[in-house]
Amino acid sequence: MSLVNLDVGADGRARCPWGTSTADYIAYHDTEWGLPVRDEHGLYERLVLEGFQSGLSWLTILRKREAFRTAFSDFDPRVVSEYDERDVTRLLGDAGIVRNAAKIRAAVTNARATVALQGALPQIVWSHQPRRPPRAPRSLSDVPATTAESVALSKSLKKHGFAFVGPTTAYALMQACGLVDDHLRGCWRRGVAG
Repeated sequence: MSLVNLDVGADGRARCPWGTSTADYIAYHDTEWGLPVRDEHGLYERLVLEGFQSGLSWLTILRKREAFRTAFSDFDPRVVSEYDERDVTRLLGDAGIVRNAAKIRAAVTNARATVALQGALPQIVWSHQPRRPPRAPRSLSDVPATTAESVALSKSLKKHGFAFVGPTTAYALMQACGLVDDHLRGCWRRGVAG
């Protein structure tokens, strides 16, 4: 098998090419992306971060992640659900995060929707895992931006009051939380459950 679509790091491990350009990407690729996240808190965090990433580089979000954790009360949906317009104004002044009013308000809306589900967010998200795992992508061009499952997940989340959760964001959430394994064929992380 050719590793032409992979990058081999100094440690000898073949990785998806997006996961090798910086130490931040290597750490995220190797220790987090694609590993199952099944708890409400973790899913809410990924949902917020994926929403903020829309239109931006994921590296920007990774590098601001700790500031996001501080700004959004360690992604505790119960605390964030109580945020009001003063908090939105405070966050718009926080240079440590992405200062976008629509995305900040969506994070608060999504915290409220998470709390309203009374613990059912993991069940809703994971009910959209593909019945059959997709074939291992050979190159980044084989990785879809959306799937039928991500369209359905987006619709389900919107029905439950979530915002900023289009099919592309839903698919990114599915990738980040391990519902699909989009590590390329030959990547050392492919099929590793963690």
